[in-house]
Amino acid sequence: MAELGLNEHHQNEVINYMRFARSKRGLRLKTVDSCFQDIKESRLVEETFTVDEVSDVLNGLQAVVHSEVESELINTAYTNVLLLRQLFSQAEKWYLKLQTDISELENRELLEQVAEFEKSEFMSSNKKPIIDIMKPKLAPLNEHGTSELLNKEILRLVEENEKLKSRLKNTEVQATNALDEKLKLERTLQNLQLDQGDQKDLVKAQDLNDLENSVATLKSEFQKTLQDNMENQKSLEQNLATTKHDLLRVQEQLSMAEKELEKKFQQTAAYRNMKEILTKKNDQIKDLRKRLAKYESED
Repeated sequence: MAELGLNEHHQNEVINYMRFARSKRGLRLKTVDSCFQDIKESRLVEETFTVDEVSDVLNGLQAVVHSEVESELINTAYTNVLLLRQLFSQAEKWYLKLQTDISELENRELLEQVAEFEKSEFMSSNKKPIIDIMKPKLAPLNEHGTSELLNKEILRLVEENEKLKSRLKNTEVQATNALDEKLKLERTLQNLQLDQGDQKDLVKAQDLNDLENSVATLKSEFQKTLQDNMENQKSLEQNLATTKHDLLRVQEQLSMAEKELEKKFQQTAAYRNMKEILTKKNDQIKDLRKRLAKYESED
């Protein structure tokens, strides 16, 4: 009983449903066959038919077969809903939440496995006794399943009880240890209060030494920091002086380069020509100014 991966009881329930589905499928197939037989007996009485007559016969047959197949598909869907309702109602009585995977309904391998299971169950002759299809009520669970669930719940409660006992024991141990620790601290505090007079002087002397050490440490660190700052300042001043000398040297080199460039430019033919042109223009402007001044004096 392992073809579908179910136990014997559930597999018998599956067989009952498959037997019910086979009987309904057989009735619908007989209905479809009777539709064709009725067409043959009522309409196919002549030897020859026109195209319109054949089309009319086929259309009528199509309408009847379509109606029968649609009715069967709707009835099958509703039947499956009722079956799921029974299963879900049974699960809810035990506070279970069942889940379905719709994608598995089109799994070709699983469908072929169900087909092989149906073939092995119903095609073999007299393999198993007939199981009653219609039952008055759906039993919640068999006794074995109920006992198993109760046993699991009892085991869970026992385990939880043991855990609570262990936790309570640990809490008692911790409380006892805390009480002992409290008593020890109280005795220590009393001893300290008895020796408080001597301890005060010792604490003061120790605090004074610590303070002097701290001041000496801070003074040493301050002197070291001050010396480091002075050395850094001296180094920065030297770097600044060097940078200034380098800047003056670069400026002097740039000035010499500009003078040299200007000297070379004055020696070029273009510069000489431009200078002659400017000289001539200046002479012309002077001449024009003299003439203009002459005319203005006459006016």
